[in-house]
Amino acid sequence: MKLRVLAVGAILASTLSAAAASQGNQAAAFTQLKSLAGNWEATTGKGKSRARYEVVSGGSAVIEHFDSDDLGPGNAMVTVYYLDGDRLQLTHYCMAHNQPHMQAESFDNATGELRFAFVNATGLSGPEAGHMHNATFRFIDADHFSTDWQFYEGGKPKFSEAVQYTRVR
Repeated sequence: MKLRVLAVGAILASTLSAAAASQGNQAAAFTQLKSLAGNWEATTGKGKSRARYEVVSGGSAVIEHFDSDDLGPGNAMVTVYYLDGDRLQLTHYCMAHNQPHMQAESFDNATGELRFAFVNATGLSGPEAGHMHNATFRFIDADHFSTDWQFYEGGKPKFSEAVQYTRVR
């Protein structure tokens, strides 16, 4: 019986340690997003892309304003990043007329890779409707980062938008 109690205690300690590490990683990832405050540009095969990040609401949210030459007037998009307790979340206000909600599923501080996964969405016309489904950030250094957003339609990936940004000075 003593061995069983020790094993259960070890499992519980391991689970609590993993949960604490996850909480720390989520906060560290949010700090990385806050460090993007300012203006960014990228050149893609479709022209220029621009992103502006601002830290708002007493440091509790980061707003991303995204525009690109290929979007056309009135199609700029906004994404809001925030911590909900110990979970890093985002809501993307898309030109597809829906609002995907994603949660960070992993952050590797050593590589700078932050992955978000789809949770749900508002404004979808149905379960097969097109929407942004996943997003990955790679924090390269203070003046460079990349993103890769994956669009789903019909329940499967339709296309990805990968962009590498440089800070505008």
